[in-house]
Amino acid sequence: MSKALTFDFNNMMSGAVGKDGITDGEINGCAAKAAEARAAVLAEAGKGWQGWMNLPYNQDEIVKDILECAVSVRSRCDAFVVLGIGGSALGPSAVFNALKHLRYNDLPKEKRGGPKFYVEDNVDPERMASLLDVIDVEKTVFNVITKSGATSETMSQFLIIHKLLKDKLGDRAAEHIIATTDEKKGNLIKIAKEEGLKTFYIPDGVGGRFSELCPVGLLPAAVLGIDIKRMLEGARDMDELCRDEKMEKNPALMAAALMYIAMNKGKNISVMMPYADSLRLISDWYCQLWAESLGKAVDNDGKRVYAGQTPVKALGVTDQHSQVQLYTEGPFDKVVTFLAVENFRDTVVIPDGFPDLPDVNFLCGSTMNRLINTELDATEYALTKAGRLNFRITLKQVDEYSIGGLLYFFMMQTAYCGAMLNINTYNQPGVEEGKNATYAMFGKKGYEEKKKELDSAPAKDEKYVI
Repeated sequence: MSKALTFDFNNMMSGAVGKDGITDGEINGCAAKAAEARAAVLAEAGKGWQGWMNLPYNQDEIVKDILECAVSVRSRCDAFVVLGIGGSALGPSAVFNALKHLRYNDLPKEKRGGPKFYVEDNVDPERMASLLDVIDVEKTVFNVITKSGATSETMSQFLIIHKLLKDKLGDRAAEHIIATTDEKKGNLIKIAKEEGLKTFYIPDGVGGRFSELCPVGLLPAAVLGIDIKRMLEGARDMDELCRDEKMEKNPALMAAALMYIAMNKGKNISVMMPYADSLRLISDWYCQLWAESLGKAVDNDGKRVYAGQTPVKALGVTDQHSQVQLYTEGPFDKVVTFLAVENFRDTVVIPDGFPDLPDVNFLCGSTMNRLINTELDATEYALTKAGRLNFRITLKQVDEYSIGGLLYFFMMQTAYCGAMLNINTYNQPGVEEGKNATYAMFGKKGYEEKKKELDSAPAKDEKYVI
């Protein structure tokens, strides 16, 4: 059993959900493929785009630098703003939401113990304008995160902030910008050197959706006072567990095998449903990890496979009142992952009242803690009774150790599942096509042929516009 979490897949099995469930025979029949996937992933650990597997082990000096920088940032700013998109934003957001006060930015400064925190991951002009309405740029440090320095969204934000800082502070603008990027190549590292920016490096072989445990996520977490050493310890212990050759002792390998079998049985939707507001944004982070890693048109042999499983985020108990009706009685095309918390950081007692209203009074004297977990049990029961596949991941408590372990568990599950599907888990050609089209539409040099392609596309027919 992991010290960070427990993985209960009883309700994936036919004994619990009936004919639509998975049998021991199907797991045994998948064991050889799972073993091959494990061997393939571990053989490449730390190599190529699996550099993320080194992160729990090789960052002592980097962590020291991050912690020193974090002390400086906390001492001199009222706000800390991440400029990034994808993994550069989703990871920092998820960890912040999990480990800090749920209304952190609303707390007075002495209770926060650190700067207000904002993550800007879109280019909606109203959003940028609204940020500038609530921060003082002269009392803000901006962390611009992009490995290539060519991410249009992030660099557009950077250009806006850079000009504002230059106009107000002149040469001191550099004191308010930290760059997190590639050490040797790309546009941002060139700018960082020219401007004299404090810089942290995204290691080789660490893609955006696998980057939370490197400076991409560790610096924002440290600025907020989160124990990043403990996060890495949780990831390290989870890595050891998820390397076990026995599938029945390896939660990530078992989870990958179960999802692989489920996909082959037509379960093409993965619902992530935490029963804790602190874990709400883990669902957003997971959605990118699972979708971008596994959604591939061709496999490693060039065969058209259209692989993948659509991730959907939900929140218990909120979405019991919006989505669970579909999950219980709609198509048999989903696997629901429940994220549970055994011990919440606060206990809230439901006071006595209205004894003449039994529909209300039955709650009195209990706690919200019991209520939320009882509702999880009830929803799990309802789905299982209806023959719907689901499993539960339980954190003993939400802390740095368990979050580090949980993130690493999902990364290992994704790596193993990608290997079982025989696809490239780490590329993203579907994303690149949209990027290239954007560059061409803006007339970026080198994209002339793409612009011709776009110009030759059929015009929209007004008949289909109302």
